Amino acid sequence: MTDRGIIPASGYGAALLRALKSFGLLRESRVGMIGAGLVLFWIIVAIFAPLIAPYHPTEQIEYDLLPGTTGPNGNFFLLGTDQRGLDILSRIIWGSRTVLIWAPLATLTAYVVGIVMGLAAGYLRGWVDDVLSRISDIILSFPVLVLYILIITTFGASKINIVIAITFASSPGIMRIVRGLVLDLRNRDYVAAAQTRGESAWHIMLVEILPNARGPLIVDACLRLGYVIITIGVLGFLGLGIPPPDPDWGGMINQSRQVAMEFPHMTLFPCIAISSLILGFNLLADGLREISLRD
Repeated sequence: MTDRGIIPASGYGAALLRALKSFGLLRESRVGMIGAGLVLFWIIVAIFAPLIAPYHPTEQIEYDLLPGTTGPNGNFFLLGTDQRGLDILSRIIWGSRTVLIWAPLATLTAYVVGIVMGLAAGYLRGWVDDVLSRISDIILSFPVLVLYILIITTFGASKINIVIAITFASSPGIMRIVRGLVLDLRNRDYVAAAQTRGESAWHIMLVEILPNARGPLIVDACLRLGYVIITIGVLGFLGLGIPPPDPDWGGMINQSRQVAMEFPHMTLFPCIAISSLILGFNLLADGLREISLRD
């Protein structure tokens, strides 16, 4: 029997402890540690951007300086400047803050919507499952990039609209993952015990089932964060991303593409920044998957 004053083994307290244990075991995975190091590097860069960036991201200095050169003012430019006279290093540093705020926010929003839909479809079944599954099938039948472009062009390019577009396009895929997990977990003994106690359906879904589905969802979240970063970069490259003057890695590539042959560093360094952050999340997901298989 379970005391109401004690968090059950299937509850969020035990799930949190197991999740923390998994992250603690991450040091046993070399791949996971490399990924965590890359992600942690960019998080530190984003947090301390005002302190480590040599210039403000919108401050015009000198045009078309190559990496490793010294400008007329005597300052050294490690990554050079772009065709608008902006320091590339400073914009990459400040751009990390933009990406690491809006990509996790969009992913979190998509997960909230997808988890609610998946829990309802997998546990309640019946017409709820049919309706939600058909809605997801319709959305997933469209190419993802087409959905992004359609939503952004309709409502305008802004940070909030990017979050809405990513949530709309990503939540059906998350819903399918959660639904499959719930269909497996809904027949477990601790769910039957909660039903016997007379717990409500949403209590069972959120307290008994969801914490036990954490493993695959954490791994998928890391991978999906990488996809969202790619999405924000692609939208920025297409001119539909975060509007200026906020620094955006995809926007930097878009703005310098016409002079990329003459000054390749203007596009190369933002591409490296995007690739390294995505690689970090992918390696972190691989490490967490290794640990979950041992658990």
